[in-house]
Amino acid sequence: MAIEDLLHPYLGKYLESPGWLKASAGRAYSLLPPRMRLGRAYGRHAEEARAAGAQALSRLAERKLAETLRWAFDSVPAYERFKGLLGARRDAREVLAELPVTDKLDIKRHTQRYLSTAMPAQARLEMFTGGSTRNPLRFYLQKHVTRPKEYAYLQDFRRRAGACGDDLFLALRGRTVPSAAQPGGSIWMVEPIKRQLILSSDHLERRFMPAYAEALALHRPRYIEAFPSALYPLARWLAAHPLPEFTRNVRGVMLYSENVYGYQLEKFREVFGCPILSHYGHSERVLMAASMPDDDRYFFWPQYGHFELLDAEDRPVTQPGKLGFVVGTSFDNRVMPFVRYRTGDLAVLSERGHPLLPGFPACERIVGRLQEFVVCRDQRLMSITTLGVAHFPELALVDAIQYEQHVPGKVVLKVVSEAPLTAAQREAIAAAVERKTQGGCAVEVVQVEAIARTPRGKARMLVQHLDIRRYFGAATEA
Repeated sequence: MAIEDLLHPYLGKYLESPGWLKASAGRAYSLLPPRMRLGRAYGRHAEEARAAGAQALSRLAERKLAETLRWAFDSVPAYERFKGLLGARRDAREVLAELPVTDKLDIKRHTQRYLSTAMPAQARLEMFTGGSTRNPLRFYLQKHVTRPKEYAYLQDFRRRAGACGDDLFLALRGRTVPSAAQPGGSIWMVEPIKRQLILSSDHLERRFMPAYAEALALHRPRYIEAFPSALYPLARWLAAHPLPEFTRNVRGVMLYSENVYGYQLEKFREVFGCPILSHYGHSERVLMAASMPDDDRYFFWPQYGHFELLDAEDRPVTQPGKLGFVVGTSFDNRVMPFVRYRTGDLAVLSERGHPLLPGFPACERIVGRLQEFVVCRDQRLMSITTLGVAHFPELALVDAIQYEQHVPGKVVLKVVSEAPLTAAQREAIAAAVERKTQGGCAVEVVQVEAIARTPRGKARMLVQHLDIRRYFGAATEA
């Protein structure tokens, strides 16, 4: 049993408690060994996360896939009709290829059919997607198993950057700082359990940066975990107002939950001068991938979940450089096993792996979700990531941007800038973006005071009002 899952419903109250209470209770709790806080499942998954060698990983992944399918066939109503497929000598991967692909709408409409009848209701941990997609979803994880597993693999990811449990982390991941809402209240706090210096993601304007600088100079975290869009304003400010007592001690930056764009990576490397790693995961905990200190591609842990890349007709994508849907089969969730689950994300297949990660499937990049494409006037689709990786010199003075589209071939680019943009500057930005679309989109640049974030603190690079499914035929040719 994991104490962490039992206390999870009270996390908000803990974070809102007075600083002295949070410090004393948090320090006492942090002294408990991981086995007590996270349960026995944590130790098992930590060992699996560290498994090495292509053959050992292949055997482990095949065993876990077979266990997932057997459990689903025996106890999940949606899969009972496939019970005879998995014979004693059949390869689980061959069986998997015969099963239908599911998506959020399937599970949303028929939730009970995807729940195991062999698991009691008290084993379920109810969760919700963040609602940033068109189809927010209620689903279930396995209490005392899924979250400890997630933490074990996150620790393996952190080790890639050189981090250990005793290091202090700077956290800029959408977390609210309760005191920030009070007049004169602090916009940062120290959370002792996870050893985090948490900066409010609601105060990323330049006028608040000196207060962040004081906290950074005082606590000097060695590692950074952040949404790219939240770290970028801070990095820009640090480039103009150097704080070497903080930046020279930073050993690694780990980016989560959003696509990271080329201009952001350039700025992070300039300011922090250390490895910059990107993480990929999702609320359903079906798949997990991350980059390496020397390689910006994404590598999927094969023992975490079974990864597939499929085209629009659910056929395997096998040619490097081709775009496909990320589809996963979860391991270790007996409450609601996700089988051939289309995550909603798209990725580009890589032709090679990493020498230190044998057996890890690789993708050149993860390009976001289907609604994160711009429709050109000739109905070509261009991923917003393609626009985002371009570093337009014309945007050097801009603090934040967001694209919005209502009509094919026309895009509104909202920009936030401290100084008013002249007509010539707006025209230069529009021309640069139009060139990147190869003349596919006319661009209107509109200066705004701020760009709203999602309730979880994420930035949306594109607000797409078109139904992209009508145009997706060309997208898989990218």
